[in-house]
Amino acid sequence: MMKNNEDLKTKLTPMQYKVTQEDATEPPFQNDLWNFFEEGLYVDIVSGEALFHSRDKFESNCGWPSFSKPLNEESVIEKTDKSNFMVRTEVRSAEGDSHLGHVFPDGPKPTGLRYCINSASLKFIPVSELEKEGYGKYAAHFNNGKV
Repeated sequence: MMKNNEDLKTKLTPMQYKVTQEDATEPPFQNDLWNFFEEGLYVDIVSGEALFHSRDKFESNCGWPSFSKPLNEESVIEKTDKSNFMVRTEVRSAEGDSHLGHVFPDGPKPTGLRYCINSASLKFIPVSELEKEGYGKYAAHFNNGKV
């Protein structure tokens, strides 16, 4: 998918643009999804690619949404990030190439991973809206397939 930066600047908020396109990090505890726990999907704000399931979200007290795993392994790409005098593993969306956040080895079992993701890179799709928003194929992941 080819991104048009001018279109993205009008589609996204300034924070969403900075995070997804310029690899910024939003402030902890001051974002929409860090303590949000409704059932649904989290998708890339740029491409709409489904990234995370609400059942894999957990409270990590880090100030950003945290997930134990992506919805599909191929949906996220891991890259070495040596910025800010640290070595971390950055995660980006495969389809949209959006900067999402970082993954750390301090999460819950069984994966032991914590995908620490910027709210600004995500759009939440509640279960009741999956069909309407074009994510009907994921309805079976919730309530035994009953939306």
